Amino acid sequence: MGHVAKLAGTLAGLAFAALMSAAPARAETVTLNVFYSQPSFAKYHEPIAQAFMKQHPDIKIAFRAPAANYDEGHQAMLREVVTNQLPDIYFPGFHLLSELTKVLLKRQQIVELTPLLAAEPEEWRKKNYADKIIDLGKVDGKLYGLAVNASLPIMYYNTELVKKAGGDPQHMPDTWDGVIALAARIKALGPNIAGMAYNVHDWPDDWLFRSIIHQEGGNMLDPSGTKVAFDTDAGKKAMANLRRFVTEGGMPLIDFDASRQQFVAGQIGLFFDTPARLRQVTDLIGTRFTLGTDVFPIDNKQSGGIPTGGCAIIITAKEPAKQKAAWEYAKFITGPEAQKIIVEVTGYLPTNKLTSGPDYLGAFYQKNPNFMTAARETDRAVPWQGYPGGSSVRVWRQQRETINAIMRGEMQPGPGLDKIAADTTALLK
Repeated sequence: MGHVAKLAGTLAGLAFAALMSAAPARAETVTLNVFYSQPSFAKYHEPIAQAFMKQHPDIKIAFRAPAANYDEGHQAMLREVVTNQLPDIYFPGFHLLSELTKVLLKRQQIVELTPLLAAEPEEWRKKNYADKIIDLGKVDGKLYGLAVNASLPIMYYNTELVKKAGGDPQHMPDTWDGVIALAARIKALGPNIAGMAYNVHDWPDDWLFRSIIHQEGGNMLDPSGTKVAFDTDAGKKAMANLRRFVTEGGMPLIDFDASRQQFVAGQIGLFFDTPARLRQVTDLIGTRFTLGTDVFPIDNKQSGGIPTGGCAIIITAKEPAKQKAAWEYAKFITGPEAQKIIVEVTGYLPTNKLTSGPDYLGAFYQKNPNFMTAARETDRAVPWQGYPGGSSVRVWRQQRETINAIMRGEMQPGPGLDKIAADTTALLK
């Protein structure tokens, strides 16, 4: 009986092996190497990746250590173009998308998304993406990125300080003269209170500089995109206001992290920042005071605008299997489920049309009206364009030095603007 049992066991094993060999092979796991900027954005990148991998068990998301900011990430990507160590997916800031895309195109290291999006069902595409959002990811008329984040600077304010200074939280100023006047009254409340903070002098990129120029109706470059266009009356007024923020508005010239900490501690009345940190700021304030938010002021109501911050997802994978997997991830992170996560943990505008609806963020917005402020500014949005010739990061670092000098009173606004224009022109050459 022992021999019979042994023979039966052997036959059963052979039959199982034959069955398994006849079964279809399981798809191999594709691992995507993903690089992004801003370490704090791990708060949404990580849960989105987990949700994606749960739905796509054959795709693994492996994150590189994030860059400190968009400019640092851009510099890292330019180095990796040369060393051929690019990630499969990257998230460039809108202002650097064109410059990076043109560098990658020379080496055929970026995937054009136009045919991939066109291959998707038209009904699905129209339900999910507005044309204006799609345009944010285009370079020279072709789609290379899908917008993941979109933001416009907003005004954060301490409701109690505004009231004590005679302001009305329901009708916050929508001009910079009004902002400066209210900030001056807040500063007068006590020796440990600052009126406002607009940290352009320490900002890691030129977003806040462009914002103060664009809201006056100015532009950074002429229509050809090759010559400076901000050395105008609009630019002079903007530079004068930057100095007035300090002299009249009681702005402390400290770095933006320190400003944020002071605002959270209840020591700054008006604070201008990205909505991307709205959740963080809200949680840090807790019950210290009542946080309010309002739209970014526009002096030129006819032609003024605000540059759209944020980033897109681009695909730099070489292998077809990775490119296909990366496209799935691009659709997912710009889809309503992922966009809901991004908005709730940051404060960004959703880049997917379905996200604001009742199935996703409808109830959240009703309970958290501060998060609706950025959405109220969308009619003021203009593109955040970079400089030509790979000079965007160098241009801003040079401009920032002079802006710092203007705000500290070491240089007058007029001559300071002339220097910024001359330096920028030299770097563009």
